[in-house]
Amino acid sequence: MPIHFLATLPNFLAYLGAAIVLLVAFVAIYLYVTPYDEIALIRANNSAAAISLSGAVLGFALPIANVIAHSDTLIDLAVWGAIAGIVQLLAWGVARLALPQLQQDIAAGRTAPATLIAALSLTVGLLNAACMTY
Repeated sequence: MPIHFLATLPNFLAYLGAAIVLLVAFVAIYLYVTPYDEIALIRANNSAAAISLSGAVLGFALPIANVIAHSDTLIDLAVWGAIAGIVQLLAWGVARLALPQLQQDIAAGRTAPATLIAALSLTVGLLNAACMTY
């Protein structure tokens, strides 16, 4: 049995590494696109920033996990990961249109809009993950 685990270890490491690269890339792009500095706000104990960013990260991770479970190649993971990131950014854009004061709300630590964004991100991520199952 341990020999089987050792034989599959390279695939595990490859998929884990690719998933981490995709996650870091998504977070970097998300932080660049949003009009507020989530990291600085979180360091200042702003719960709204933490809630909204957490929802986006989890909403992105759901389809990534699903693709890893069902994909045949790292190229599948990369392509579907890019699509998952675009879908999450589009969801954030829709939330921004629906909540025009979002930038001020997050900066002020208002958790209601942040919770809505997190729920939207998770919902979109879950639906995205389901659509990527083939």
